[in-house]
Amino acid sequence: MKKIIIIFSVLLYAGLCAGAQELSQLKVEADSAYAREDYEQAQQKYLQVADSVQDASVCYNLGCCYYRMDDMARAVLWFERAYLLNPGDGDIRFNLDMARSKTIDRITPRHEMFFVSWYRWLTNIMSLQQWAVTCIILFLLALVSLSVFFFSRRYSMRKFGFYLTFVFIFLTILGNVCAFQQRSYLRNRNAAIIVSPAVTVKSTPSDSGNDLFVLHEGTKVNISDNEMKEWCEVKVADGKMGWIQKKDLEVI
Repeated sequence: MKKIIIIFSVLLYAGLCAGAQELSQLKVEADSAYAREDYEQAQQKYLQVADSVQDASVCYNLGCCYYRMDDMARAVLWFERAYLLNPGDGDIRFNLDMARSKTIDRITPRHEMFFVSWYRWLTNIMSLQQWAVTCIILFLLALVSLSVFFFSRRYSMRKFGFYLTFVFIFLTILGNVCAFQQRSYLRNRNAAIIVSPAVTVKSTPSDSGNDLFVLHEGTKVNISDNEMKEWCEVKVADGKMGWIQKKDLEVI
């Protein structure tokens, strides 16, 4: 029995290594195709990698390919996916804004309270992994400050360590809140991009419903009701809501 387990473990490890090597080779081939401006081949290779791993750089490169191919809807889609995985990357934000500027719809978002905007900005400073590392560092600094409070003989140092401990504990808690929010963004993906050239938003989940307004490819929407098989209710940044068919959008 022990020999079977060992053989199975070796085969599993070999399979994982072979899969990782294949993905690495696909990534190299995609990078090479992009460098020689063969964007269609690069896009196909990057898609194969993206099907197996969630990587911000792969999503970003796919967005660049679609941008070069003048497919702004999918350029926005993949830049949004890259931004979701690594919101602190300035290049991703810049290229996402560039792709958005080439879409048709110009939607003015509804005004939100300043503390909501501040919290959203703070959460998106770093990715989930970066927040996790930051929280560990802050917690270790809190332990160091606490040790200064307990073991220092000077009153001023003990006082300094006491207050600094509370500061680091507060920052650790805040960092964990932001990390959990980032995790929620990754798990509950309720945002989507319109990929059809033009979509008429309906008042009910039916072709016979009243026409409310029209959305064009590249527009970002939030899915508020996804229970039906072919239709979903969406909400636009300016607050308007309605129903569209699921085939007309792709979830970020």
